Amino acid sequence: MSTETENYWSNRYTENETGWDIGYVSTPLKTYFDQLEHKTLKILIPGAGNAYEAEYVFKQGFKNVFVLDISEIPLNDFKKRNPDFPEAQLIHEDFFEHKATYDLIIEQTFFCSFPPLKKSRASYAKQMFNLLNPKGKLVGLWFNFPLTNSLEKRPFGGDKNEYLSYFKTYFKVKTFELCYNSIPERKGKEFFGVLNKK
Repeated sequence: MSTETENYWSNRYTENETGWDIGYVSTPLKTYFDQLEHKTLKILIPGAGNAYEAEYVFKQGFKNVFVLDISEIPLNDFKKRNPDFPEAQLIHEDFFEHKATYDLIIEQTFFCSFPPLKKSRASYAKQMFNLLNPKGKLVGLWFNFPLTNSLEKRPFGGDKNEYLSYFKTYFKVKTFELCYNSIPERKGKEFFGVLNKK
């Protein structure tokens, strides 16, 4: 695991520089979760931060949900908020080193945290593919705003064509459209996608 990357994110939490953290499960993901019928699904939320999505689905009866983050700080905070959540399902690890498989992976402000280089974005798509079971799905939200020349100022954006260029090798796109039910601060600024593993 990259100590430099871990330290970077831990410092963001320590210094309360967590502008991506809205403090609750986002509306588009809540709406998606609410229509899921199979509560035995094995779910991964990578780069989960404070993991309000995991907290929500766990309380809805999904017991097979796993939270992964490179920083221990949000995992410890999650543990305090959710003492009944199985500790073995809180994973302190680098996403790219993780080895397991899941039925469903949830994307929420994770993709946009990597420096927007073709190599890192392609590696993300490949690793998502590797972590999914056959017929598995990658579902979530990707930011819709232009990239700047900065490799430091997160979150990093992109557009639909760019995102799909990374996914087309590994996924069949069920939907990838501007989100109709974003929270007000993100209206028009995010895509909702459902990608089925090829």
